[in-house]
This record gives sequence, structure tokens and C-alpha cells, in this order.
Amino acid sequence: MDVLKTAPMRFLQLIAGTWLAIFFLTRMVLLLTHLDEAGSGFLSVFGVGLLYDLGFIAYAVLPMGLYLLLCPPALWRRRGHRWFLQGLLTVSLFAMLFTSVAEWLFWDEFGVRFNFIAVDYLVYSDEVLNNLLESYPIGTLLSILAVLAIALSFALRKPFNAAMNAPLPPLRTRLANALGLLIVAGLSAQLLNQDAPRAQGGNAYQNELASNGPYQFFAAFRNNELDYQQFYATRPPAIVAQQIRAELSEPGARFIGEDPQDIRRVIDNPGTPRKPNIILVTIESFSAKYMGSNGDERHLTPNLDALRKQSLYFNNFYATGTRTDRGLEAITLAIPPTPGRSIVKRVGRESGFASLGQQLKAVGYDSVFVYGGRGYFDNMNAFFGGNGYRIVDQSSVDESEIHFKNAWGMADEDLYRQTLKLADADHAKQQPFLLQLMTTSNHRPYTYPDDRIDIKSGNGRDGAVKYTDYAIGEFLDQARKKPWFDNTIFIFVADHTAGSAGKEDLPISNYQIPLFIYAPKLIEARETAQLASQIDLAPTLMGLLNLDYVSTFFGRNLLQDNPLPPRVVVGNYQHLGLFDGKDLAILSPRQGLRRHDEALTESRESRATATDPLITRAITYYQTASYGYKHQLLDWKAPMEGTGQVGER
Repeated sequence: MDVLKTAPMRFLQLIAGTWLAIFFLTRMVLLLTHLDEAGSGFLSVFGVGLLYDLGFIAYAVLPMGLYLLLCPPALWRRRGHRWFLQGLLTVSLFAMLFTSVAEWLFWDEFGVRFNFIAVDYLVYSDEVLNNLLESYPIGTLLSILAVLAIALSFALRKPFNAAMNAPLPPLRTRLANALGLLIVAGLSAQLLNQDAPRAQGGNAYQNELASNGPYQFFAAFRNNELDYQQFYATRPPAIVAQQIRAELSEPGARFIGEDPQDIRRVIDNPGTPRKPNIILVTIESFSAKYMGSNGDERHLTPNLDALRKQSLYFNNFYATGTRTDRGLEAITLAIPPTPGRSIVKRVGRESGFASLGQQLKAVGYDSVFVYGGRGYFDNMNAFFGGNGYRIVDQSSVDESEIHFKNAWGMADEDLYRQTLKLADADHAKQQPFLLQLMTTSNHRPYTYPDDRIDIKSGNGRDGAVKYTDYAIGEFLDQARKKPWFDNTIFIFVADHTAGSAGKEDLPISNYQIPLFIYAPKLIEARETAQLASQIDLAPTLMGLLNLDYVSTFFGRNLLQDNPLPPRVVVGNYQHLGLFDGKDLAILSPRQGLRRHDEALTESRESRATATDPLITRAITYYQTASYGYKHQLLDWKAPMEGTGQVGER
């Protein structure tokens, strides 16, 4: 008996064939809508893609295949079981069509196939579901998909009936076939690299197109934290320790750690210490390219364009990542983006660090994290609560004080009203404050209160950007009337840009964000083109306060005369980069080493070795950061009483 022509195997072939067709069409549609980005030589993505499609199918059909092969012949022939299998075919078609549409929507927002972000979306389902309901006609889409699935199921009646009417093999053959399915699934797990094709370098769009979305989703689910020592290039610890200290040896720094790779050091900031209030606003998804002062002609940012002239403004400033949690991690802990999940979301290992809030709390500040949404999202409450902050989020605010909210939280203007109240309360107690804000309005579904700006709510990011700018202008107008204004430093910085996809794994131009430091009575307004990173913000702020402290920050004080070579660190969950203002080094899993020369323009990619000076700098930062995290060298240690910031318990 031809095994492939038996009833169970023919039914499995029918299921697998329809799935392969849907995968092929999904890949084709994504390619046709991004032909320019994919470039030439893209046909290979279909060959590689077929391997990963088959890899997913080997897993996906396993439970169904085992059931079909072990199903008793008496049950198989029953009319009810036939209808059950017809329904199973229809449901599987609906699931794959739904996955295809979900991939398209995910690609539209992030420019990639499913990855660890999609995994997080399952964890925070309330926010994500509400966001989808507010952003897309979900009911209509699901209805269309259901109709399509039913129509396809009936269109496949002929091969379905042929499968049902095919002979059933004897039990021994069915058991052998079941064993064969298990072996194929096992071989797929062993032979297919879960990181590929994304870890191969070259055109990032081609790599993503060659991936299989569901396969990569489950790979991300299993590999959301990568061990640096196991997956990335390393150098001898003694050499790394020597180089990282050279990278961080700014004036006034004295290393005190016993471990050579411990970056803990005393920072002696010159000048008389001062304790102005600090309001640090992290703006959701705000790219520098939206600003009119950077050439945008849509007049979306009149308030920020005016603020630029009144601030210490950094026009060559870069985010470390592409997600909110990465921006918060860098601003709060001043650490490079270690592979896998950000520290913010590493449940159980996200607290106890020497954060910005912890440093300022130790000298009398009220350190508060103020979030427009619900702080359990992205594990923010646990992270900030465990690192020296008290929490004020949407759940802390009376509903009567929230005038507008969407899936992600209250409108920015409501967030700023709460901020003014918190500042007034601390000022009344004569306590300096650090209010570290995270906004939500500049995010899909891009909705905000009516009659604020001349773009209708929910009409896209342009309106959200303009509303974000409007809310900042109103906030500063109100703040200027407060008695604490003259003694307050306002910082406005983005968490990441609005879009991070590009032809390269780390398209460096898509990481550029603005940084404003505004305090008209305290800081002289000027603009600087100094290459700078989000990890430099915390040490720069400590320098502005002239505070001496024990630092575990990987960043530098940008306001010191500093002969250290320029660099910014950027990454996503898998690729880690170091940019020196001209060229970019990229570290990838499986010890992958590449560089992009003239990264902002031509971006010529080439393989590199561990002795390349730019590569060695990149390895130094990421190997040290991962080592410090793993060995708890970045933990907070309170100063000993009476010894200032240089002693430790």
C-alpha cells in the first residue's frame, strides 16, 4: 500500500498544501509591497522561505497527524467524524488566513515578521486588543476571513472527499507513520537554526521575507533572553576590562570595583552641588525628522521648534533600541541594550539597580515614575518600583481627572496635569523632585481630545505628533506660572523613533531622536552636534547637578571636555551595534561580526574579525554589560552614613 495515498496522509497533505500556499502568497504580497527595499537577488527568499515554512508545518501538523494516524477505523468512517474533519480543515484555514493578515498588520507597524514583540503582545493582551479594536475594523476583518475560510473549505471538497474515501492503512503502518512524523519534527528542531535567516547579515528585508512568521514567533517565545557568552563573540576578560575602563575614564572618575570588569567608579563632579527639581519627559515614538526645524514642512511641531532655541539641544542624539522598554532601560540605568529582552521586562531580575531615581532618592529627591497608561504593561511598575521610584500611573488617577483615554492610557494633557499636581505637592513640602514621565498619545490608534489641533483625532501619526507638541506647549505654559519653575530642569527625549525598519539590521539613521534640556534660569541655551546616546543622559544630568556619586552607568557626562572617542550603542533583541559617528559595528548570534562603513549614507556591509578596532569596542561594551548584569555588579549599594557618595555599605 502506498503510504502517501492512505486517508490520514492525504488529509495531512491537503492541510499542509493549503498552508504552504497561504505562506507563499503572504511572502509574495509582502515582497511586492517592498520591492524597492528588498533590492535585487530576492528570489532566493522563496527557497529559504520554503524550508522554514516546512519547518513550521512539521511542528504544526504533529498533534493533528498523531490523532489521524491513531484514530480507530470505526470512528474514522462515521459521518460525524467526517464533518468534524471538514470543520477542522475550515478552522485551520481560518487560523492561517488570520495569521497572514496579522503578519501584514505587524509588518506594517514594525517592518519585520513576528518576533519577541509579538510574544509580548500576547502577555499584554488587554492593551493590544483594545488598540486593535480602536485602530482597525476587526469585526469586519474577522467576518471576511471566516467567509473566505468557509469558501476555500468548500472549494477543496473534491480533494477532501478523495482523502476521506482513501483506504486506511493497518495499525502497524499507522504507528510507523506516527513515528515518522515525530522524527521529522525532531530533525526540524535540530537542523533549522532558530535565529536564521535573520542572523545572516545582508539585506534585512530579504532576511525577514525568507522567515516564516509563526515559526519565528515560537522561536522568539523560547529565546526571549540570549546568553551573551554562549551566542556572541567574546574577548579575554582582562583585555575587555582594560578597554572598558579606558572607554569610561572621564575626568573625575576613579574605579573602585575589585572585579576588573566591574565599572563601579566614584564620579567627582566639580562645582557646588545643587538640587533643582527635574521633570524628565520620555515621549512615545518621536523621531527627530518630524520637527520643522529639521526640515519637515508639515508644521507639526511649532512648540518644540521654539523650545529648541531656548534649550541645550542635542542634534546628534540616538536611542538604544526600537521599543519603549529599551528607551526606559537606557535612560534609567544607562546600560547598553543586552541581547534578548530588556532588563525592564526580565520578571524577577528587574530590580535592585543603581538607577537614576535611586541615585537622586539617596540625596533627598522624591523620585516618581509617572505613566499615562497602566504600569503593569511592559512590567514598568515592577521595574521602577524596584529601582528607587514611587509609581503614579493611570490606575492611581481618579476617573474624574481623566478627560480622554484610549487603549494605551490617558491623553498627554491629563498626564501633564497630574505632573503639575505632583510638583506642587513636593514644592509645598520643600522637597526636590524627579518626575520621570512616559507619554502614550503618539501611538496607534493616534487618538486624542477633539478641538485641540487642526487634524482630526485618529487620522494617523501626523495628528498624534502635532497633538504631542500641543500638549507639551500647554504644559510648559502652565509650568511657567508655578513658583518652582525657575528652579526646575525640564528634559524632553524620545523613547525611540517612529519607525525602525530598514535594509540593514540596524539602520542607524532610524535611531536618531531629539534631546532638549530646558531650564532658562539654570542652563544656557545652545545647540551641540556631539555624538550622544540615551545612556549618556543620566550621567549628564548628575553632572548638571554637580553631584558626586558612585556610578554603574555606561554613559558619559556630555558636558565635560572629554577626549574619549565618540560612540553610541544601538540594538534590537538580537543584533547589537556600536556607531562611532561614521561606521557601525554589528554583533550577531553565532559569533557573527560585521561592519557597515559610511553607515549613514552608503552603508557598505562587510564581514569583520574580532581584531577590528570598531568590533573590539562593540564587544567590550556588550560583554561587560552582560557580565555586570549576570554577576550583579550593577546593583545599588547605599552610601555609608557620614561618608557621602563614595563609601558603600
